[in-house]
Amino acid sequence: MLILWAAGWPVGAFAFVHAAMQRADAYTAADKMSKPAWLGITGGGLLVLIVFQGPGTLFWIAGLVAALVYIVDVRPKVKEVQRGGSW
Repeated sequence: MLILWAAGWPVGAFAFVHAAMQRADAYTAADKMSKPAWLGITGGGLLVLIVFQGPGTLFWIAGLVAALVYIVDVRPKVKEVQRGGSW
C-alpha cells in the first residue's frame, strides 16, 4: 500500500504542474472547463493524495481519479489545441 501511495502523489503533482503551465485560452478552445477550475481540481486532488495516507480511503481514490481524468481527457485536448491540431 505504501508503494501505491508513493506512486499516487507524483501523478497528482504532474497533473497540477501541467495544468498550471498551459495557456488559459487553450482550455476553452478545447471545450473543457476553465484553467482556474482545472487548477482547483488537480490542486485539490494533489492535496488529498498527500494528506490522506493510504490508497484505501475514498478521498485518496477521488484525488487520484481527479488527476487521472485531467491526464487522460483534458491534457491531450489542450496539447492538440496548442499544437494546432491535424489538418
